[in-house]
Amino acid sequence: MTSGAAAAPPIPWRRGLAWLAFLGPFFFASYGFATWTSAQRDPVTVIVYAWERAIPFLPWTIVPYWSIDLIYGLSFLACRYAREVDRHGLRLLTVQLVAIACFLAWPMRYSFERPPVDGAFGALFALLASFDQPYNQAPSLHVAILVVLWARVAARLDGRPALLAHAWFALIGVSVLTTWQHHFIDIPTGALLGVFALWLWPQDGASPLARWRVTADPARRRLALRYASGALACAIVAAAGGAALWLSWPAISLALVAAAYAAIGPSAFQKSGRAHSVGSTWLYAPYTIGAWINSRLWTGRRPAPDAVADGVWIGRLPTRREWRRRPYAAIVDLAAELPGPRGAQRYLAFPWLDLVAPDTGELRAAAAAIEEARSHGEVLVCCALGYGRSACAVAAWLIHTGRARDAADALAIVCARRPGVVTGGPQVSALARLTSS
Repeated sequence: MTSGAAAAPPIPWRRGLAWLAFLGPFFFASYGFATWTSAQRDPVTVIVYAWERAIPFLPWTIVPYWSIDLIYGLSFLACRYAREVDRHGLRLLTVQLVAIACFLAWPMRYSFERPPVDGAFGALFALLASFDQPYNQAPSLHVAILVVLWARVAARLDGRPALLAHAWFALIGVSVLTTWQHHFIDIPTGALLGVFALWLWPQDGASPLARWRVTADPARRRLALRYASGALACAIVAAAGGAALWLSWPAISLALVAAAYAAIGPSAFQKSGRAHSVGSTWLYAPYTIGAWINSRLWTGRRPAPDAVADGVWIGRLPTRREWRRRPYAAIVDLAAELPGPRGAQRYLAFPWLDLVAPDTGELRAAAAAIEEARSHGEVLVCCALGYGRSACAVAAWLIHTGRARDAADALAIVCARRPGVVTGGPQVSALARLTSS
């Protein structure tokens, strides 16, 4: 019998060393150039909040601050496959390229004067000062790299080692402030850059760049323009500075939603099963929160699902409490932007964009999944509100199983069972094509 250790794939360390041989020199060359360039400019922007004066200077935190360099090199040993090595390397390269571009476009400076430090800690600060200067602040490259390393290492640990790793990574994140190396604004911007790299180079599946196809669908184009306008509005307000800078996050989130409608499609949300990827969860968080609140507001007067036929129900994505109140045997989830409910024994996700007509293949796949799920008991077909995408899917199921003659008949049945269902011409056309295929 082959042991578990013998069956484990060998660590592709040569590939990791090749990436390190490229990334190491590139880091020092590009960062050094950006620092030197920023030092030649006068004046250089400073963004600091008054409360930051209360952040203590803790010399010993230079140790966790420096430890990221060791973890950087060892992180490639946490990769078990060539794809993991390449995705990890691409993430690190991405944060480097984007951060350097930001440093050159709008250089920023750290404004506090660090007190003198002696001993071993002083030696570490002196070593840091030998190649670093108080420029190139936002986004914090240190924090962006930390996010990428955190995601890579955490994926290989569990139990107590995982808890210790999380604690140490959190300490590294705090150390950028307590070593007086970065102002606060650098931290969230660096974290956003890190999760952007995770989203851009997902561990599973293709990069969103590989799925980039500009849509010819007028509805998707209109929605993309609306979300892009919202992103622009948030960015303009954020440019005022101060607390308004937090609107940069919704601006990025809405811009990525616009990209999903314009070119990437529902895969931009990176929903796999019930959950989204780590990168998608954080990047789309402002939009996701808004979408969830919107779904509760629209369905507040009619939160319960409605029975359509033969054990198939239609409704909004249920909360955990709603699910426990009526546990269906299966859930068919059509919402790309919202995480799925926990608890269902059988959970089937078909992420569709909101307010967009699905194609014939998507309708047929959802209809077949609903019919198969019925063999296990009652099925809830749901989306954000339970009035659009889920209605199309149930109508497709009615046609697919012969319970409806055509698109008009299927939609009439659904509308009778769940008043308020919204379907436009594109959705009707898509169902009509399903009938004729």
